Amino acid sequence: MSVYAKPLPEIQPFTRPFWEGTRQHQLLVQHCNACDANIFYPRRECPECWSKDLGWIKSSGRAKVYTFSVTYEGVEQMFVEDLPIILAWVDLPEGIRLQTNLLDCDPEAVEIGMEVEVVFKYVTDEITLPFFAPVGSP
Repeated sequence: MSVYAKPLPEIQPFTRPFWEGTRQHQLLVQHCNACDANIFYPRRECPECWSKDLGWIKSSGRAKVYTFSVTYEGVEQMFVEDLPIILAWVDLPEGIRLQTNLLDCDPEAVEIGMEVEVVFKYVTDEITLPFFAPVGSP
């Protein structure tokens, strides 16, 4: 396997459970035990009630495209092999919206409301990145 040469997230103590989940092909959502809010991106305290009593729930891994944009050119050299890049915001049934790249999808086929599911891409021994693809993609 070649060395992964693209930017990687910096794992913090409060994000470690999320990244451990992705390594196990599980999409985890941070959950406030005090006010019952689901939270994404992971934080040290709940943005709704400021509680530090946070845990994690397993997401269904399903989502719907909220909006998207397709990039065909004009990226840094390290991303040229990924063109076209479909950047999307997706809504999960757990009540969170997250930004992701859509994989295994013709840019002409993407539409708002499209059903997608999480897919995981191993990039280093410590990092497995979550992306989304149309439901039922290879």
